[in-house]
Amino acid sequence: MRVAIAGAGAVGRSIAAELLENGHEVLLIDKNPSSISVERVPQAEWLLADACEITSLDEAALQRCNVVIAATGDDKVNLVVSLLAKTEYGVPRVVARVNNPKNEWLFNEAWGVDVAVSTPRLMSALVEEAVSVGDLVRLLRFSQGDANLVELTLPPEAALVGTRVGEVEWPQDTSLVTIIRGHRVLTPSKDDVLEAGDELLFVAAPHREEQLEDLLSLQRSAADG
Repeated sequence: MRVAIAGAGAVGRSIAAELLENGHEVLLIDKNPSSISVERVPQAEWLLADACEITSLDEAALQRCNVVIAATGDDKVNLVVSLLAKTEYGVPRVVARVNNPKNEWLFNEAWGVDVAVSTPRLMSALVEEAVSVGDLVRLLRFSQGDANLVELTLPPEAALVGTRVGEVEWPQDTSLVTIIRGHRVLTPSKDDVLEAGDELLFVAAPHREEQLEDLLSLQRSAADG
């Protein structure tokens, strides 16, 4: 897979190193000469250019990329790069970094963004995920398709504890994608039985989140307990 990363700062270089380690082809683009540190990620391709300029993106052969990551520290730049990548070059997958949470509403399909990653929001969500039991936590927003990755840790008193996955009437527009149980990561099947303490990860439409949380937080009656 070929990936172009706009922004060769600490974030861009870290992403590049991870992708290269996983066997992908990576191009780092930055207009600041001081950011061109080939020795830090020698396996990557490097391009000194302004990623907001069509001529620069032509030179980068963006049409050959499977993924473009807009990872600069400037939200305006990340939006422009995302829009150009999607509309001018038809890049299948565009991921954009959100630096200021107040701008997150802009990072959507209209600007060519498939996945928006807000570091402050993600850190906050991970803190909530670590300490919250029985509350739905939004981990990631997928701009394309208007869906979120959400998590809930099943409390011991939840009505669904002891229920098979296939017996649950999940809300429409939601999909249980993973069950994290202790050190195990399970791909859910209809015969898996839900247990107290299970971390359930769903992809869900935003308007279904409240309904999903109500279902998962529903407690057993005293008679059942």
